[in-house]
Amino acid sequence: MASRVALLLFICVLPAMVVAIRPAKNPLCLKGRVYCDACRAGFETTAITNIAGAEVLLQCKERISNEVVYSKRGWTDSTGSYTMYVDEDHADQVCDVKLVSSHQHFCREATPGRDQARVILTRFNGIASNDRYANAMGFMAQEVASGCAEVLKQYQDLDDEN
Repeated sequence: MASRVALLLFICVLPAMVVAIRPAKNPLCLKGRVYCDACRAGFETTAITNIAGAEVLLQCKERISNEVVYSKRGWTDSTGSYTMYVDEDHADQVCDVKLVSSHQHFCREATPGRDQARVILTRFNGIASNDRYANAMGFMAQEVASGCAEVLKQYQDLDDEN
């Protein structure tokens, strides 16, 4: 009788252990974009340009202890977009993508409030796709570019109409 119980336990527990320790077959795909705010507006305008080679950092922290438990670096491509693949599920953790650096010497100051983006990296939230998207993050130019007065005026005119 004991051998049957042991065999049954072995048959039930072994597959569960294998599933728990193997990496995900379909990793989550985190996508985002980094831009340069040439007008120093603090938000995306028609004058922004995408930054190639910008470095971003994904960090996931425990909710209570705030201890970093996962970290991954990424870089933008020629279109200013980055893609990171995350194998683990981070359901009970707080994950943020943060700006690290820009290779554009004239656009290196992180825009306050646009220097990081919260991301949800779990499969247990009703999203069927493996793709996850972070809000665009931006750096500000050291000096306001010419033509920005006209760009910002367009946004003011739109506000006045409403």
